[in-house]
Formats: sequence, structure tokens, C-alpha cells
Amino acid sequence: MPFPALPAALADVRRRIAAAAARGGHGQSVTIIAVTKSFGPGAPAAAYEAGLADVGENKVQEALDKMARVTVPVRWHLIGHLQRNKVKFTDPFVLVHGMDSARLADALHAHGVSRGKPVPALLQVNVTGEATKGGYTPPDIAAEARRLRALDGLHVGGVMTMAPFDAPEPVLRAAFGGAREARSRLADAGLPATELSMGMSGDFEIAVEEGATMVRLGTILFGTRG
Repeated sequence: MPFPALPAALADVRRRIAAAAARGGHGQSVTIIAVTKSFGPGAPAAAYEAGLADVGENKVQEALDKMARVTVPVRWHLIGHLQRNKVKFTDPFVLVHGMDSARLADALHAHGVSRGKPVPALLQVNVTGEATKGGYTPPDIAAEARRLRALDGLHVGGVMTMAPFDAPEPVLRAAFGGAREARSRLADAGLPATELSMGMSGDFEIAVEEGATMVRLGTILFGTRG
């Protein structure tokens, strides 16, 4: 096995997630997405062997190249920024996490219509207003949610966010709580928004306490990338 520490690391992560979910009291189940970006095809294979069926990649081309060399039936998530001219390459992914603008939503919708099947996506929200991160701002959510209802080439299943790196706990909770509120706005508009993709290796426990249904974990499972 190329990542011998993975089973023990995963067992510890599962224990910490269960404890965080109990503390948070939201009653959600949590899917672990093993972030395999920058690792070779051995990482998705090791994740699957350890009991993780969902893997995440940041870049479309890296993911497609890796898919061609991975034989285990993992579910591929696109968790990074997606350029509009690459929406046609999203078919192998079970979920696009980073729908970060109305223009990208329109492009994904058009692709979904053309292929005859809606594209599953999460609306990316930038709660704290970081200039280095994309995404909708919280005041935009309600109006965009109403607009998205009419786009039948999309299946908007919830919200994704990234909290500021190394932020103190109150900032993390504000970011994750704001994403939870954004999901509520989508649901209020009639969208099937149940998922909250938030939390990474350094902050996943707080994310789960705040209601995360998906956490995106790389370093804590696979170690530091070379």
C-alpha cells in the first residue's frame, strides 16, 4: 500500500468527525472526500482500499489524466475552480463543488441541457469576502437562488465554502455558519440544497460542528505533498 499510515489516520479522522457531529447537534451524516490533487494514481487507489469511495481533484486536466490510470470505482469530485470553457469535461465528476459565478452557472446549465442530464453542482459562497477566493457573496444568494430554479440543466444540491487559512475559531465559525445560512436561502427558494461542503484538514472539526455534510481532506490522510 503506497500510503501505509492512511488506515490509522482515517480511523482517527472518523472518530473526530463523529465527536464533532455530536457536539454540533445538527444530526447530519458526513462524507469524507479524500483530496488526491498532486498525488499520483496510487492515492485514489489507497483511499478506496481504506474505505473511502469519494476523491477530490482541483484541476480538470490533472483529474482526467489520473482517471485514465485508476481502476477502482471511486466517485470523482471537482473541488477547484472551473473555467467556463471546460464545462464539457465535467461529465466524469459526480459533483462540481466550485460553481462560483452566475456566468459559470449558465455555462453548466447549457452543458446539462445539451447532454440531456442536469449537472450536479454546489454554489460556492465567499462568506468572509476574501479577495483571493471566488464565490457568491451572501447578499447575492437569495436573488441568484430564484434565478437558478429556472435553469433545468443544473441540479444545485447545496453550498461549498472555504474558510480563511489559519483563521481564529470565531472567524471559522462565522464562515461556516454563513455557508449554512446560504444553504437555507437556496432551500427556501425551492432548490434541493442539502449538502454543505466545507472543512479541510486544519478546520474540519469546527466545520462539522457547524453542519458540514462533506469535508475535503488531503494532508491529514496522505501526508504533506512533495
